[in-house]
Amino acid sequence: MEQQQRKILYHYTDFQAVDGILRCAQLRVNNVLTMNDSAEMRHFMNRLRTAISERLVHDGYSAQAGQLQALFAQEMKKEYSAFAACFSFHRDDAAQWERYGNRGRGVCVAFRREYLQRIARGALSLQAVFYQDDMTGHPMVERFCGLVRDGAELSGENPDLREAMRDAWACSVSFKHPSFSTEYEMRLVVSPFEQDNFGVQPCYHITKERIKKYYPLDLLAMCGEIGIGMEDLVAEIIIGPDSTQSMAIFQDYLRDNGLHGLVDRVSLSDCPLRTMVL
Repeated sequence: MEQQQRKILYHYTDFQAVDGILRCAQLRVNNVLTMNDSAEMRHFMNRLRTAISERLVHDGYSAQAGQLQALFAQEMKKEYSAFAACFSFHRDDAAQWERYGNRGRGVCVAFRREYLQRIARGALSLQAVFYQDDMTGHPMVERFCGLVRDGAELSGENPDLREAMRDAWACSVSFKHPSFSTEYEMRLVVSPFEQDNFGVQPCYHITKERIKKYYPLDLLAMCGEIGIGMEDLVAEIIIGPDSTQSMAIFQDYLRDNGLHGLVDRVSLSDCPLRTMVL
């Protein structure tokens, strides 16, 4: 059963977004730094910096540890934009509905992992999220310490050091604080350093408070490239536990938009989550 569940990835969202996914065949990858867990990339870099410094001090490289600390401090002043769409292995999950499914009033689209993996090419990759606070054993610690042992120049001009720093930022996109570990998440990620070569033009969503940047993925075209259709990609659709959406009308919506194969894959949530009325 566990192996079967891993074949499906669940995307919890609202009805406006699901209209974009189903009718427009467009999946947005949004800026990680604007998500509700926006500090995760910087948290990773801070914990990595601490682990590297502790290892170097332990190995007798206290001066170099201080130099790397300073370099990391400069690096942390920058803002690298990574973009992602988030999925969970959890089906019809209360916490997912509450956090990402418009507090249970939204909808969940189930995607077949195999096909998402196949459409993730070039700058786009499907990555498992790792939940780890202690970076002592992370491979990037040894990467930086190895540069120090090899006598590398510890300056921002050193190409080997710059490459290591870029790779550290890339690792940070698939990191979340351990308090989120129950989300059991995967991400469809646009690398923070490959956006110029991505081939997808960015778009901007304007709200009263700010401007948000995102990349619209053309699901129809991407599915076509691997020889499948939208109805092959989507395994099921679950209407949220606190939604007032009529299942019959939602099924009419699918029929009228040519998605006949998805009509019988719609169900109502069995989750007991309900909005508290005070």
